[in-house]
Amino acid sequence: MDAVYPGDTASVHDILDLASHYRAAAILLGERSPRGKPLSHTPRRLLALHSIELYLNAFLLAKGHDPKAIRGLQHKIDERARRAIDASLILRKRTTEHLETLTSNREYLVTRYGPEMTATLSQVNRVMATLDELSQKVPKGVRGAAPPSAKA
Repeated sequence: MDAVYPGDTASVHDILDLASHYRAAAILLGERSPRGKPLSHTPRRLLALHSIELYLNAFLLAKGHDPKAIRGLQHKIDERARRAIDASLILRKRTTEHLETLTSNREYLVTRYGPEMTATLSQVNRVMATLDELSQKVPKGVRGAAPPSAKA
C-alpha cells in the first residue's frame, strides 16, 4: 500500500486557507523587513511565491485537475497559470506575463538557493501585486467547490 502524498486529500478550501496564511505571513514579513538590504526580502518572496503556487493549485483542483498531475508541474508557475487560464481564470495581461517571468527567471530556485543571483529577480512589490490579484480572483473562481468537510 502506498503512503498518501501530502496534500492529496486536501480540499480546495484547505489549500485556499493555506495560501491565505502564507500570503498573510509574506505581508507581515514585508512590514518588518529592513529597507535597503535586498536579501532581507528573500524570505518574504519565498512565502509569496509559495502562496501564488497554492492559489493556482486550488484553482486547478476546483476545476477537476488531478492532484498528482498538479504536483508533477513542480514549481512551474507559468504552466499552472496557463492551465488555470485555460480553465477560466481571468487575469490581467501584466499578471499573466509576470507569472511566466517567475518561471523563466527561475525565481523560486534563485530565492531558495541563490543569494548571489537576487539581482535577477523581479521586484518584490511586483510579486506581491501578482499575489494580491490571485488572492482576490481565485476564491471567486472556485465558489461552489466542495467545502472543507467534503474531502475526497
